[in-house]
Amino acid sequence: MRKHAYIVALPLLILTLMVLFFRGSALAATAMPRFKLPDVITGEVVDSKQLNGTSMLVTFFATWCPPCIQEIPNLIELQNEYGSRNFSVIGMSVDQGEKVVKNLVTKKGINYPVLMADDSVTRNFGGVYGIPTSFLVNSKGNVVKKYTGYVPHSVLVRDIKQIIN
Repeated sequence: MRKHAYIVALPLLILTLMVLFFRGSALAATAMPRFKLPDVITGEVVDSKQLNGTSMLVTFFATWCPPCIQEIPNLIELQNEYGSRNFSVIGMSVDQGEKVVKNLVTKKGINYPVLMADDSVTRNFGGVYGIPTSFLVNSKGNVVKKYTGYVPHSVLVRDIKQIIN
């Protein structure tokens, strides 16, 4: 009877390991969705193609979201610290009006691009169902990590250091 248990368990174990291996590989190679969105300060359309070769932290937020507001100083610091190393924070506002977002950018002294996200962008990033939600993108344009909720500064620094050139 014990031999029978091994015969059943071994293929199941192999299948589970294969699923985990291939799932991890697929997640590591997920291309960042393309977008063309207006910058809230300049009004110029930012095409994601312009960002080729840049490592990024793309963060979806709203002006009415307390954890989103709480992380702004950390994001400003990341932009200051790594902006010269081919890295950029990209803010994606899910707010309905540009004016309130523009006021926040000015008031908080945000030093990274803030774009007005639309439904297709939130959908193409895999469905942004809560905010803040952020995506770490390497210089090859692949999403390598997704963060849901407020992320401690130390975690972001550790992960950014692993992908910057």
